[in-house]
Amino acid sequence: MSIPLKHFKKGSRKPELPEDGVLRFYSMRFCPYSERAALVLAAKKIPHHKVYIDLSEKPDWYTDYSPLGKVPAIQLTAVTGQPALVESLVIAEYLDEQYPERKLFPTDPLQKALDKILIERLSPAVSAVYPVFFTTNPPEDALPKFEKALDIFEEEISKRGTPYFGGQQIGMVDYMLWPWFERFPALKHVLAEKYELDKQRFANLLKWRDLVAQDEAVRQTALDSGVHAKFMLTRQEGKPNYDVAFEPLSNL
Repeated sequence: MSIPLKHFKKGSRKPELPEDGVLRFYSMRFCPYSERAALVLAAKKIPHHKVYIDLSEKPDWYTDYSPLGKVPAIQLTAVTGQPALVESLVIAEYLDEQYPERKLFPTDPLQKALDKILIERLSPAVSAVYPVFFTTNPPEDALPKFEKALDIFEEEISKRGTPYFGGQQIGMVDYMLWPWFERFPALKHVLAEKYELDKQRFANLLKWRDLVAQDEAVRQTALDSGVHAKFMLTRQEGKPNYDVAFEPLSNL
């Protein structure tokens, strides 16, 4: 059954989905937290139905799956009661345990804990760069704070001495960090000075970013930096257009 390629808004009817036991994935195309879940689904090749939600005008029926109206949410239609899970890391860890054919988190409990801590340490970088993406007058110290927060990840990937944070193969920590690194290049489109990360200061981190960009799951879920920038500009104007994700790139 085909689901319309659009974000469902307030007043829209709930999409009719088959009772086939396939996971239902509620998302917003530009949400980095939703992309985390999408990456795990893609990496593990888990069948699922996608339903996109307009976060500015959420449909009333969406609280049946996410009481706070947040994305992502995954409804487990094959489980008794068809419960829904929310929060990107909760969903990622559940999927990793429920579909263990390709484990993404390390099996060592300590390393898994350290990786989860590292994921959380991205928060200062996200907090610093968020107003640069989505407001017209970000704080003057936003980019310096952003870069300082990223120094941690340059040091960590250098210390680990492996191509990925997950080791010789891409792992959960790589997928959980990636959505923001996919968006950072949009800064060259939304800022007048065409900002990019310093190639010497972040040499290993940029090498990691280029490598992760080639991953099959990433290629399936990623959007071009120009598309991200287009959405960011609609957010800055106070009229977020989520469906710009579905427009041909030539129209942007």
